[in-house]
Order: sequence, then C-alpha cells, then structure tokens
Amino acid sequence: MIEKRFKLKRKYIVMVQFIIEGYEGMATVTTIEPQTAIIKISIIPDFLADMSDLINYLKNKYEMEEISISAIKQ
Repeated sequence: MIEKRFKLKRKYIVMVQFIIEGYEGMATVTTIEPQTAIIKISIIPDFLADMSDLINYLKNKYEMEEISISAIKQ
C-alpha cells in the first residue's frame, strides 16, 4: 500500500472519504487525528495513477495539504 497523509478542514473529512471510497477497491481513507483533521489515504499500487489524478482534484477543491509522517505527533 502507498500511504499519503493530508491535513484539511474537519468539515470536509466525510466528503473526501466518501468520494475516495466510492472508487471501491482502489484506496481507503482513515482519520488519523480528528481534532486536527489529518487523514491517511492508503492506495493500492496498481491504482496509483488514477488515485493521483483524483487526489489532485480533491486537493484543489477541499484545500487538502499533503503532510509528511514526521509532521504528525505520535
């Protein structure tokens, strides 16, 4: 699995999750920190190109900012 993490506004978490998981079997979304609105998108490698296009669209529409793993408090 390829994992990417994003910070976005809390009000958009459910919508982003709904859209990504609508592409059944390609990726999943997990909320890592609900208070700071950090999500993890786990992508099946075979679908990376398709998901990258979708994620780029969502980044613009929902103001998602990609963050590194080290940026998340453990």
